[in-house]
Amino acid sequence: MDFNVKKLASGAGVFFTRAVQFTEEKLGQAEKTELDPHLENLITRADSTKNWTEKILRQTEVLLQPNPSARIEEFIYDKLDKKLPSRMTNPELLGQYMLEAANDFGPGTPYGSTLITVGEYQKRLGGAERELLQTSAATFLTPLRNFLEGDWRTISKERRLMENRRLDLDICKARLKKAKQAEAKAAAAPDFQETRPRNYVLSASASALLSEEVDKAEHELRVAQTEFDRQAEVTRLLLEGISSTHLNHLRCLQDFAEAQATYYAQCHHYMQELQRELNKCANAASTPHPTAAVCPDPVSSAFLSGPSSPGATVSSSSSQRPSTLAMEQTQLPVTGTRKAKVLYDYDAHDASELSLLADELITVHTVPGMDPDWLIGERGNQKGKVPVTYLELLS
Repeated sequence: MDFNVKKLASGAGVFFTRAVQFTEEKLGQAEKTELDPHLENLITRADSTKNWTEKILRQTEVLLQPNPSARIEEFIYDKLDKKLPSRMTNPELLGQYMLEAANDFGPGTPYGSTLITVGEYQKRLGGAERELLQTSAATFLTPLRNFLEGDWRTISKERRLMENRRLDLDICKARLKKAKQAEAKAAAAPDFQETRPRNYVLSASASALLSEEVDKAEHELRVAQTEFDRQAEVTRLLLEGISSTHLNHLRCLQDFAEAQATYYAQCHHYMQELQRELNKCANAASTPHPTAAVCPDPVSSAFLSGPSSPGATVSSSSSQRPSTLAMEQTQLPVTGTRKAKVLYDYDAHDASELSLLADELITVHTVPGMDPDWLIGERGNQKGKVPVTYLELLS
């Protein structure tokens, strides 16, 4: 118990001494040891990295999840180290409502069948959004949080220790300065007012005490200087690691941009398919046949992952489309042959289309009367329709 009390009292004394030194420095009444310019630059760069990382992280969270209540819920589950319950995205929820409404209105009616078509594509958009959220959280948000909650805390701790060592060093410098001033003052103005031997003995003892105080202050200064230099070196090494952090965040940023590009490409592809399906619905509605007003099923997508969502009551009549479309189109006159680079993998939906692999080069051309969103692609002896959004046309 006595040891703890003494330790507590000693710690309180050190804290008070540092507080006095810090206050006097702020008031300009005490000298302050300046840090190395290189170290100062590293500290400034680290502070800037921390501040901008926090802002980018917060705004990315707002972009991916605009609902503040949902963000608070995710934060709580993350701090409790519990798995967040699965939640439908807004497009998925909208698609589910459309499918339920179609069942209520009648899937065989024009409105009901159109609700089914649009609802299915809304659910696909929601699935793409869910994939974007998961990919972004794993490849971008998590590394930023790890830096702020891990590396930056370590850097901040070592910086506080370095600041304490600097305060101790300046305290020792001030103590040595006072001791030398007292010793010089005693040597310059000896007390000769009394000539008794006892006074000479006392004067000699005081000089010895002052000299001993100077030696003690010099020793404490050397120790404080060593500790400060050691801590400054540790802090410098950690701060220089910020460059590695920037490289890591650069890779994460590239992954985030790639995830966004994939997501928007998926959305564009889905909406193009939806427009074609709705056009078929409109054309079918204008025919005199009584059953032609029902929309065909949505075509399958290369981006659709996993089994189809429950609740979809769409028939499979669209799978019976003839596969002679490619031969009919390739017999038309050809115009504008050129090279194209494939941006993303694409799986053909039927025999009229050509499957693609990312980064490969193919020859493309168009034919009169063809949908402007598609081209005819050729790879060796293989030929078929390919979507324009998956290609980069080369000059």
